[in-house]
Amino acid sequence: MRRAVSNLRIAQAKPLLLKGMNTLFTLLMDRQANLRLRTKLLLSLVLCTAGLTSATLLVVRHTAELQVQRQIEGDARYAILTFQGMQNERQMVLVNKADLVATLAHMRGGDATAIQEISQDPWQSDDCNLFLLADHSGKIVALQAPTSNPSLGAAQELLRRALKQGARAGWWYTDARLYQVALQPFYEDAPGKSGLLGTVVVGREVDARVVGDVGRITSSHFIFRYGGDFVISTLSPLEEQEVAQQLQGGPAPQQIQIDGEKFFASSLELTPGMRPAVSLTVLKSYREAAIFLARLNHLLLGLGLVAVLAGGALVFLISDAFTRPLTRLVGGVRALEQGSFTYPLKALGDDEVAQVTRAFEQMRRTLQNNQAQTQQLEDQLRQSQKMDALGRLAGGIAHDFNNLLTIIKGHCGLLLDRLSPGDTLYGSGEQIQKASDRAASLTRQLLTFSRRQMLQPKVLDLNALIAEMGKLLRRLVREDVEFLLRLGESLGRVKADPGQIEQVLLNLTVNACDAMPEGGKLTIESHNVLVDKEYARTHPTIEPGDYVMLAVSDTGYGMDAATKARIFEPFFTTKEPGKGTGLGLAIVYGVVTQSDGLIWVDSSPRNGTRFEIYLPRVREQVDRSASEKIAVMPARRFETVLLVEDQEEVRELTSDFLTSAGYRVITAQDGDEALEIAQRLRETIHLLVTDVVMPKMSGTELVKQLKRFLPDLKVVYMSGYIEQNEDCKELLEKEFYLQKPFSRDVLLRQVSEALTHKRLAHSSAAAVLL
Repeated sequence: MRRAVSNLRIAQAKPLLLKGMNTLFTLLMDRQANLRLRTKLLLSLVLCTAGLTSATLLVVRHTAELQVQRQIEGDARYAILTFQGMQNERQMVLVNKADLVATLAHMRGGDATAIQEISQDPWQSDDCNLFLLADHSGKIVALQAPTSNPSLGAAQELLRRALKQGARAGWWYTDARLYQVALQPFYEDAPGKSGLLGTVVVGREVDARVVGDVGRITSSHFIFRYGGDFVISTLSPLEEQEVAQQLQGGPAPQQIQIDGEKFFASSLELTPGMRPAVSLTVLKSYREAAIFLARLNHLLLGLGLVAVLAGGALVFLISDAFTRPLTRLVGGVRALEQGSFTYPLKALGDDEVAQVTRAFEQMRRTLQNNQAQTQQLEDQLRQSQKMDALGRLAGGIAHDFNNLLTIIKGHCGLLLDRLSPGDTLYGSGEQIQKASDRAASLTRQLLTFSRRQMLQPKVLDLNALIAEMGKLLRRLVREDVEFLLRLGESLGRVKADPGQIEQVLLNLTVNACDAMPEGGKLTIESHNVLVDKEYARTHPTIEPGDYVMLAVSDTGYGMDAATKARIFEPFFTTKEPGKGTGLGLAIVYGVVTQSDGLIWVDSSPRNGTRFEIYLPRVREQVDRSASEKIAVMPARRFETVLLVEDQEEVRELTSDFLTSAGYRVITAQDGDEALEIAQRLRETIHLLVTDVVMPKMSGTELVKQLKRFLPDLKVVYMSGYIEQNEDCKELLEKEFYLQKPFSRDVLLRQVSEALTHKRLAHSSAAAVLL
C-alpha cells in the first residue's frame, strides 16, 4: 500500500513539474523583447539547463528501470544456473554409483541379487534411493527403492523411453515422485562394449527439502511441473492454486501475480523431447526492485530541483572560452561511460580547464590499462575458484574411496596368494586387482589437478630428468612427428616431485601429438630465465624472479582465444567423445601450481601451441638419493604394533597383514582408545600405525599426545587424503607416510623401515600400488 501511494505521488508530481516549466517558458518568451541580451542568454541557459536536467533524470530513471529488470532476469538465470550446477554434481554422483552397480551386476552375471544387496548395503549414502536392474531386452528384473515404492509398470515405461532415446541420464516422474536418474549399460565384453548383458539405473528423489534448500540459496521460488500438474514447489498450497490459474497448463508467462505481488518467471524444460515434460519454473520477486525505484524517484525529483537551481547560479560564471573546452571534456567523459577510450581531446593553454583535460586524459589511459588487468585477474580468480571447489570435492571423495580401495585391493591380494595361477578364479582376481589399481590412479589424478595430491619434492636436475624421460617419449611419438630435445647449458636446479614432472611432460607430449594428426614437429626445451618487469608485462601471469623454464612446442592446428581460456578446466576437452577425459591439462596446471611454478600458453589457430612452465630456481644440491633403488627390508618379528584406524574393514585387513608377518598387533578404533592402551602398555609398544583423518582425534594429534610419555615411539601414518598445510609438510619430513590404497608388501616395507630407523630414500614409492 505504501509503495502504491508513493508511486501515485510521483506520477502526480511529474505533470505538475512539466506544466510549471512550460508556463515559465511562455512567460519568458512574452517578455523577452524587454530583456537585455545578457539576461536573455542567462534565462535561455537556465531553461536549457532545466530541460536537459529533467531529460537526463528521466533517462536515468528509465535506465534504472531497465537495469532493475535486467537484474531480476539475471537473478532468475543465476537461480537456474545454481540448480543446474547442483544437478550436475548430483548427476556425477549418480553416474559414479551407476558405474559401480553396473560393475557389480556384471560380476554377478546380471543377477537381481546385486541390486538387492547394494540397496541394503549399510555404507550406501542417502544420495541414491532408487536402484533398478534390467536385462538385455530392457525388461526390469529388480527394482529397489528404500524410501518409496514406485510401480513396476510405470518404471518399465520410463525405462523403455530412455533406452529408445539412448539416454544415459534424465528425469523420471512416477507415482507422484520425481527422480534424477543415471543409466549404465554393462556388457559381456566391457572394453569392446559388445554383448549387452543389461542396464543399471540409479536414481535420487528430488523432494521438498532439496527444492527448499536451492530456493533459500537463491532467494527464489522453485516450481517443478509434470505437464500441467505441480510436482514440488516452495509455494504454499494457496499460492500454488493462484499460480496454477495463471499458468493454465501452458508455458509460464514472464510475469506472475501472487497475492498482489509481482514475480518474474523463467522456465527450463528438464526433459526436452518428452511429452508430458518435466519443467522447472523460477519465480523472482519484484518487491525489492519496486522499493528501489520508489526511492530513486524521490531522489531524482530532488536532484532535478537542485540541478536547476545550481545551473542557474553557475551560468553567471560561464564564459565562451571556458564552455568550448569543457564541452569537449564532457564529451570525453560520456564516451568513457559508454566504453570508448578514443574520444579526441585537446588541451590548449595552461588554464584550469586545460589542466583538467590533461588530467582526464591521463586518468583515461590509466583506467583503460586497469580495465584490461582487472578482466585478466577476474578470469584467473574464476579459474582458481573452480579448481578450489573441485579440489574440495575430490579430497572428500578420495578419503572414503581410498579406504574402500584398500579393502578391495588387500583382500584381492590375500585371495591371489591362496590361489595358484592355474585356478579358474585366479584370472578374475587379477582383473579385480587391475581395476582397483586403475581406480586408485584416477583418484590420484583428481587430487593432482585439484592441487591436493601429497607431493614428495626433491631438488632436481631438470635436464637429466628430461633426457631420461625422452627415451619413453620417443616411443610414444608417431613416426610422422619430428621429436627434438633442446636442453639449455648450465641449467639451474628446481625443487619438485620428479614423478609429477614426468607426468606433466607425458601429458603435454600426448596433447601435442593429438594436435598434429597429419604430422609436424614437437620440441621440448629447457632454459634459465630471468623474468624482469618488462618480461612480466608481456607475460602477465609470470612474476619477476629467477626461473628454470620447461617449454613444449608443437606445429599443430593451435587454439582460438575461447578454447585457450578454458584449457585448464577439468573435464573440458575438444576431442571426440571417448577419446579424452579432459584431465590432462588440468593435471598439468595442478602440478605446476602446487610446485610453486607458473605456466604460460601461447597459441593461435594454424600456428601451433607453446606451453612454457616456469619453476623457481633453488640453490640446494641435487638430491642424488632420488634415483637410488629401494632395497626390500626383511620384516622384523615379534615387535608390538599399535594399529589405530576408524574404518573397521581397513583395520581388520591391516591387522591381518601385520599378524601374518609375525608382529603382535593391538588395534584401536579411535585416538581415545589408543591413548588408553598406550598408557597401560607404555614401552612394550614398538611402533604406532595410525590413520590421519579420524573422528574425535586426528592421527597427528594422537602422536603429539603419545610423544609426551613415549618420546622414542616410531610412527607410520596412513591416509587416503591429507589437506596440504604446514602440519602435513612436517609430517612427511619427520615420520613415515603410507598412501592408501596400499598392498601388503608396501605396508610391511614401511613398518620394517620405521623399526630399523632407515627412512626410504624416495618415500613416494610407498604410494605406488604394487
